[in-house]
Amino acid sequence: MFKWLFNSDKSNTNTKSKFGADIYVDLGTANTLISARGKGLVLNEPSEVMISDIDPKKRKVLGVGIEGRAIYDKNPGYVTIVKPVKDGVIADFEATGFMLKHFLSKVITNLSFSRPKVIVSLPYGVTDVEKKAVVQACRSAGASRTYLIDEPMAAAIGAGINVRAAQGQMIIDIGGGSTEIAIIALSNIVYCEPLRLGGHKFDEAIIRYLKEIKKIVITEAQAEILKVQLSTAMPKKNIHSMEIEARDIETGFHKKVTISSEEIGIALSDSIQLIVHGVLNAIENTPPELVSDIIDSGITLAGGGALIKELSAKLETEIRIPVRIAADPLTAIARGGEMLLSDPDLLDTIQLEV
Repeated sequence: MFKWLFNSDKSNTNTKSKFGADIYVDLGTANTLISARGKGLVLNEPSEVMISDIDPKKRKVLGVGIEGRAIYDKNPGYVTIVKPVKDGVIADFEATGFMLKHFLSKVITNLSFSRPKVIVSLPYGVTDVEKKAVVQACRSAGASRTYLIDEPMAAAIGAGINVRAAQGQMIIDIGGGSTEIAIIALSNIVYCEPLRLGGHKFDEAIIRYLKEIKKIVITEAQAEILKVQLSTAMPKKNIHSMEIEARDIETGFHKKVTISSEEIGIALSDSIQLIVHGVLNAIENTPPELVSDIIDSGITLAGGGALIKELSAKLETEIRIPVRIAADPLTAIARGGEMLLSDPDLLDTIQLEV
C-alpha cells in the first residue's frame, strides 16, 4: 500500500548543497527567470534564440532573449526565432545550452559571482540526456555545481505547500507550455500527470475558434490579450466583452469586432476539460491514503493558467474537492526556487539524480 514511500528517484549520493546555492533558474517555455540569493529576481527574458537565415548550412546565433528580440525586430526577413523549450519539454538541446549559458554568464558577470552553485528547475520527466545537457551548459557558464529539481516541486514550495509533510497534497501548475498535476508527500512527487497544454495552446484555441466561428483572423498578441481579459472556465457566468481590430477572412479588410467572455470561454472549454480529466486521472493513480489527504487539504492551483476566471470553481464542481489559487500564481515556481537557495537540507532531499 505504501510503495510510494520507497519509489523516490532522488539520489542521496548526489552532491550535497551544504551551504545552499547561489542562483536559481526557471527555464520556462515563454520566459527564463533567474533569481540570486539575497537579490531576488535578477533576470526575466524571453526563452528565445535568434538564428541567421542567410546561410542555411551554418547555424549562426545572432542574439538571445531581449537582445535577440531587438535584432529580430530590425531584420525579420533574415532571422528565425528558435524557442528551445516547447510544450514543457526541451525541444532543441543546442539552443537550450546556448541560451542557458548566455543568461547565466550575464548574471554571473553582473553580480560578480565566482563559480556559483546553480539550481535549475526542469519539466517533470526530462530524460538523462536533457539533464546532462543542462548541467553542461551551466558548467560552461561558470557554475561550480548544478542542482536539478522538478518544476511542480518548485511550484508547490512557492505556493506555500509544506512538501516535507507526510500528508498527500496536489499542485496543478498551468504554465506557458505545459500543465503538470503532481501529488506530493514527504518531499517526493508520488505521481505526476504531465499535459502538453498551457498558455500557448490556449492562445491557439482562441485564434482557431474566432477563425472558424466569427470568420476573423487575429494575431498571437491579440489572442494573449483576449485570454488575459476575457478567459473563463464558466462561459455563461458574468459575461463581459471588449473590442478588437481583426481581419475579415471574406473581404480581407480589417474591421472592429466585439468579443465576449462567453466566446473565449467556449474556445477554451476543450482545453479546460482536458485539465479536469488530467486531475481525475492523477487521483485514480494516487494511493488511497493520499487521496484522503487531498480531499481534506484541497488542491492548489499555480502558474499563469490559474488566473483563468472561475477555473477553481469549475474544478471544484467537476472533481468535488476544494481548490485554492496560490498567492501570485504566476511566479510560484520562481518563488519556490528562490526559497530553495537558502534551504540546503530540502534541496538535498529533492534534487534529481544526474
